[in-house]
Amino acid sequence: MEKNHRKNIEERIATVRKLIHESALKIGKTADQIRLIAVSKQQPIERIEAAIKAGIKYLGENHAQEMLKKWEALGSRMTAVDWIFIGHLQTNKVKSIVDKIAEIQTLDSVKLFKKLHEEAKTKKRRISVLIQINIGEEATKSGILPQNLIPFLKEIMALNSHLDIQGLMAIPPYFDDAEKSRPYFRKMRELLIETKDLFPTLNLKELSMGMSHDFQIAIEEGATQVRIGEAIFGKRISHI
Repeated sequence: MEKNHRKNIEERIATVRKLIHESALKIGKTADQIRLIAVSKQQPIERIEAAIKAGIKYLGENHAQEMLKKWEALGSRMTAVDWIFIGHLQTNKVKSIVDKIAEIQTLDSVKLFKKLHEEAKTKKRRISVLIQINIGEEATKSGILPQNLIPFLKEIMALNSHLDIQGLMAIPPYFDDAEKSRPYFRKMRELLIETKDLFPTLNLKELSMGMSHDFQIAIEEGATQVRIGEAIFGKRISHI
């Protein structure tokens, strides 16, 4: 069964890239303007290796401990990819991953900002971050409420920073009908435009939104990054 999964991954990636290309064309963009992040949460090393061989350059992980195990298992093959952290990040986990990730997409508190800054400074690194927005204002999800984004940015910009704030990230409410997610994606695009106007000194250009079931709509509404898991890897292995 696992062998069949590995054989299918290259074909799955090709299909996803084709759909990205088609969606980008609708809004006058090209596929290379959309970053494809393969979400490897609860996926075995064999599948991740297959994705890397098929040309995946960015891997997304949700949990620090799981990411660290995979980092060690992949060894020298890590040079082929950048790891993007896309899950809720506890401050006590920052130190263990800050020198291993290229970007953190889930900045959602001043406390986390300060810890990231402290560790980045210690490691003499500059780290790209996206601010996570709880666009559906759901109690079960992390992220800053849309109305709190401007005050949050004003507060963290007053701090000496080793972090590059590059944009916004969101996970909208889930709908079986992906079209129902469109208003949330549109609201994210409008929020990014508004924020860019208010903070012209920041290089706010990234909008990370859209997953396996709705990434085409997210691209149509302005996503510059999509996070694709099961459409590439298949079902997760829950015991990882």
